[in-house]
Amino acid sequence: MELSITVNGIKFPNPFLLGSGPPGTNARVIAKSFDAGWGGAVAKTVSLESAKVINVVPRYGRLRSRDTGEVIGFENIELISDRPIDVWLDEFRQLKKEYPQHILIASIMEEYEKSRWQELTRVVQETGVDAFELNFSCPHGMTERRMGSEMGEHPDLTEEVTAWVTEVSKIPVWAKMTPNITNIKEPSLASVRGGASGISAINTILSVIGVDLNTLRPLPTVEGYTVPGGYSSQAVRPIALRMVSQLALALPPQVSISGIGGIERSHDAIEFMLLGASTVQLCTGVMLHGVKIIDELKEGLARFMSDKGFETVEEIVGKSIPFFSTHMNLVQKMKEAKRIRAGESSRDNDWAEKSITEKTEELTSDRTAENA
Repeated sequence: MELSITVNGIKFPNPFLLGSGPPGTNARVIAKSFDAGWGGAVAKTVSLESAKVINVVPRYGRLRSRDTGEVIGFENIELISDRPIDVWLDEFRQLKKEYPQHILIASIMEEYEKSRWQELTRVVQETGVDAFELNFSCPHGMTERRMGSEMGEHPDLTEEVTAWVTEVSKIPVWAKMTPNITNIKEPSLASVRGGASGISAINTILSVIGVDLNTLRPLPTVEGYTVPGGYSSQAVRPIALRMVSQLALALPPQVSISGIGGIERSHDAIEFMLLGASTVQLCTGVMLHGVKIIDELKEGLARFMSDKGFETVEEIVGKSIPFFSTHMNLVQKMKEAKRIRAGESSRDNDWAEKSITEKTEELTSDRTAENA
């Protein structure tokens, strides 16, 4: 089964991408994912000054099912990459040389300054990466510098900064949206006005994973303290699906969607695609289950396409969107269905309560030969 898909002029071997984060933390781990069969990868977010980025330990927290112990929620307070930009530039070149058919997307983030965004765009673009993803959505850390979600929560800023990047970019630009906002459509459409050719959604949901009842400290605890972090894994999938469907209904048809949020299996990924995503990204799922989950993702997608008669991946994208409606319309459809069922029931009862000859007589009008 052919699983490739062309998005914004880029041909992906398959629609499954590593999401920006620990699975794309350096060239070595990205190469492992390419060897395993992933269609592409969004590298960990880079900026011009890595020295300002200091990660803490511990920085993850798990929420487990009370019944099975399975991880259903995951929180992180991890920052963007703390590796120097020059190291990343060398590794981007290396990856594109060794894996020319695999798609490498650079996630970039900077402070609110045009010259910095454009400098970062230029130096990364020269390495041969296939596209950019603008990180407007990290929910924690660096917010004091108006980075991440502090930028993505303001449509005027997302439009302006996207325009700065697209002014100098020669490759497609995706904008990654925060779910920590009342209406995800507003900053997304603003980025499109700024020139974005795609929207990635969603990033993690601002959260507190829990509190240790012995120490009374919120988790994850770093020297007795914490900050709210980004929530991911299975528990966020329904929220992500809702937001992706909203974007599919609101965005211009030429703007692509890369779906993110709680994807661990092919079933999850196909749901996002049916609701409008051309590609899907996995980060926490890979952290918990490893890069080899790509095997089930590809096998499950191929099986679904065969079972449902889809010949291309493109045919799946947005297939379920026409079945969204308004509540008022649902009420009208329900009433009409009740009327139809009542009519059918009435007909069935009529024939059951009367003899066939009586019912035939009732439904027949006579036309004598002399009137013909």
